[in-house]
Amino acid sequence: MLPQFFASALAVLWLLLPAYIANAFATLPRGRGPPMDFGRTWAKDGRRVLGPSKSWSGFLAGGLGAIPFCLLEAWIILLAPPNLAVVPVLAPTVLDALPLAVILTFGAMVGDALGSFAKRRLGRESGARTVLVDQLPFVLVPIALGFAFYPTLFWNVFGHWEAVLWLVVYTLGLHVAFNWVGFKVGVKQVPW
Repeated sequence: MLPQFFASALAVLWLLLPAYIANAFATLPRGRGPPMDFGRTWAKDGRRVLGPSKSWSGFLAGGLGAIPFCLLEAWIILLAPPNLAVVPVLAPTVLDALPLAVILTFGAMVGDALGSFAKRRLGRESGARTVLVDQLPFVLVPIALGFAFYPTLFWNVFGHWEAVLWLVVYTLGLHVAFNWVGFKVGVKQVPW
């Protein structure tokens, strides 16, 4: 049995990996396609609602593209003998994991859009670095939805102080790494 600190590290990464993958996959269409806000501006400040970088193609690429990874995780852990399972079982069957996959992947996309909405209200342009607003919403929305629809699973994973620490480490670290790689391969315009 792993000490709680390391068990928490694995559980947080395992549960949120589909959200992280969704966030990375959203960059693949490179902003092509209709913008999610359809070019509309927010009446109260005259700025775009979300901005030009949030497209429906990115939203769908991220959400749909990462679902298979969550289902693969669900299948892999079901194959493991119970005494060797060091990460949480996502659902009793792979098919039962589909709603969770949708919550994690599309929750990440909704959170990312909410982060863009917040950045526009703060007067920040698309692509401008805004620490924490760039990183946290895309994980906090799926976590909130997870607590609402899968409270036992999410409480077991996030009910420890170590989980919060790992959430911050992974989210900030993976966000930086994925964005740097995306910039280097040409799917992102900025390395953050």
